Amino acid sequence: MKEFYSNGKLLLTGEYFILDGAKSLAVPTTCGQDLIVEPINQHELIWESYTNIGECWLQAIFDLPKLRLTNATYDDKKDGGTGSVAEDLFEILLQVRKLNPSFLNTKQGFLVKTNLTFPKNWGLGTSSTLINNLANWAKANPYQLLEKTFGGSGYDIACAQNDTPILYTRNQTNPIVEKVNFNPNFKQQLYFVYLNKKQNSREGIKRFKQLSGNLTLETEQISQLTEAFITCDNLIDFEKLLIEHEQIVSKTIQLKTVQEIYFSDYFGQTKSLGAWGGDFILATGNQDSLKYFNQKGFQTVIPYQDLIL
Repeated sequence: MKEFYSNGKLLLTGEYFILDGAKSLAVPTTCGQDLIVEPINQHELIWESYTNIGECWLQAIFDLPKLRLTNATYDDKKDGGTGSVAEDLFEILLQVRKLNPSFLNTKQGFLVKTNLTFPKNWGLGTSSTLINNLANWAKANPYQLLEKTFGGSGYDIACAQNDTPILYTRNQTNPIVEKVNFNPNFKQQLYFVYLNKKQNSREGIKRFKQLSGNLTLETEQISQLTEAFITCDNLIDFEKLLIEHEQIVSKTIQLKTVQEIYFSDYFGQTKSLGAWGGDFILATGNQDSLKYFNQKGFQTVIPYQDLIL
């Protein structure tokens, strides 16, 4: 039996600008996803995916060595998806085999179980942890596999592989990943708030590409803000950095900030993370923050140190 594990992720700075090479700050989370591989006698790949509370949300069976989908028990159209999750998994497995032709190219069968340790609608990396685990199992390049499947900057793969905050810079060949000591002395005044809906990152990226022109200046500003985030040693200056970062992204993608939309009366400062409009935001605050966000209808409020490695 083999077992693989990958960390979840949050992107604190960079958002869409990470695609243009902006230096960005990303942090791995205390939760993630594992992938357990057990040999079986059947000439099949039996795949089972489980939620953080142990519910099987996907089961699929593939014939080996042809790698042909023969049975599936879950379709995500009823949840607003585009089609069969099993078919999506099938396409990912085919791409893995293109990177490593020997992958699953045998009559040896396997039972594969994946287990999330966070709710899959949280947007902490259900896809990226899967990609990284599969690549590790197949001894393939996870960044190449991501590019051939979900796309994106790749910072989530870097978080999957690291247990400390990282500086991430995307480039045309290999990403630059630098471990950093981001451990603010005011982290007890930082919280993550879930906005009760999962955001489609690909839709946000598409919007960014449609609206953006030459962003050399803005990309450099974001990189500078990222460096300032890491060295900032007091909450007041940190909140100023959050505001400046939000204003740059807001102007570029022509959307109001999360503070303007939901939290204009909040005593602290909030910042969107990743694709705007869903998933988690970062908030500064104190012991009264939980009550404030709960009254606004946001029940998931997690202290920084409880979610970040």
